[in-house]
Amino acid sequence: MAAETLPLTSVSLGATATVTEIKLPPASRPRLMEMGLLVGTSVELVRFAPMGDPVEIKVRGYNLTLRRQEAEQIWVRPTVPDAP
Repeated sequence: MAAETLPLTSVSLGATATVTEIKLPPASRPRLMEMGLLVGTSVELVRFAPMGDPVEIKVRGYNLTLRRQEAEQIWVRPTVPDAP
């Protein structure tokens, strides 16, 4: 059974997920695409800043910081860990 999709900010810290949809306005998408954040990309939620904004994620081997508002518009499907 596939996991449901949710905003990137709703996954657990340290959890990985796959980007399923980017709901940002078209004008904001090219910047994220240039940084490698595309539908189908695996991301890891690294941490939130002390006041909850910005959000740090790991994508394609490097850390990327997004505004919380942007991260809330990126929908992901959490990766289910393999059973032992």
